[in-house]
Amino acid sequence: MPWNPESLPRTPERTFVVTGATAGIGYFASEQLAGSGAHVIIAARSAAKAQSALAAIREQHPAASLGSTLMDLSSLASVARAAEELSTLPRIDGIVLNGGAMAFSSSATTADGLPMLLGTHVIANVALIAHLLPTLVANAERHGITPRIVHTSTGYVERFGRPVGDVRRVPRIGIAAYTKAKTVTEIFAFELDRRLRAARLPVASIVTRPGVGVDAKTPHRAGIRDASTPYQRNPYTPWAQGKDTAAWSAVRAATDPEARGGDYFAPAGGVKGAPVAVPPSPRTAQPGPDVARRVWSQLEELTGMELGI
Repeated sequence: MPWNPESLPRTPERTFVVTGATAGIGYFASEQLAGSGAHVIIAARSAAKAQSALAAIREQHPAASLGSTLMDLSSLASVARAAEELSTLPRIDGIVLNGGAMAFSSSATTADGLPMLLGTHVIANVALIAHLLPTLVANAERHGITPRIVHTSTGYVERFGRPVGDVRRVPRIGIAAYTKAKTVTEIFAFELDRRLRAARLPVASIVTRPGVGVDAKTPHRAGIRDASTPYQRNPYTPWAQGKDTAAWSAVRAATDPEARGGDYFAPAGGVKGAPVAVPPSPRTAQPGPDVARRVWSQLEELTGMELGI
């Protein structure tokens, strides 16, 4: 059956954690997951923004089951504290790794001294996975489920993928640094899938890209997309979609009963459209064992943690 993003399968009793959930694509992914009946945990660095997002979701779905946790992706200590809190949940069926700073300045750094784009889009996510992987495996065994780790990438990787020999070497130009961070994200995500399979661990690693989501086509939500929130102009607006539909790929990866580890979901039209499974780029899905091992080793070193698989 064709996937219908406007008529999602019901997901009662499931729990999803979404990062970067107080605005844009992350917010709408949370809203859609809550609308399917799932318990949704919003991970946000601001308690006030988290409350605004929870209120906006309840405006759309009054019976929504919701929670929140404070998580600043620019601080590994904050990620560790949030992971400790999340590990006490009765179950986790999926983690949607949507968050990440969009600070394109080459001088911007995290609390741990890492380049901001690398730190928040890659290192924080690797650390969160390292902390929660034992919990996900235990959940799988206890509930007979296959928890999903949903990674967010960008179409820039396919078109302009960057060399990743040295993960720590960050390009000076912001968009190049962002593309490299997402290139590393994909390589890690597919290597994670291979290692999970080899270890026979019942956790799925799935990659998505949202296409192009613009404010001009995003529906109104109080405190999320209204007169009080900054409006970002985008030259691609005539060909783009709203951030609500840009969330569809991640939501399908999290909820489609047929989704499997190693899958890649993207809009059917490239920049917009219903989410479909697409072939991943060989550059990231099959970079060669030496490249994958080198990237994995560097990421463990930068997080100061071993994933143990």
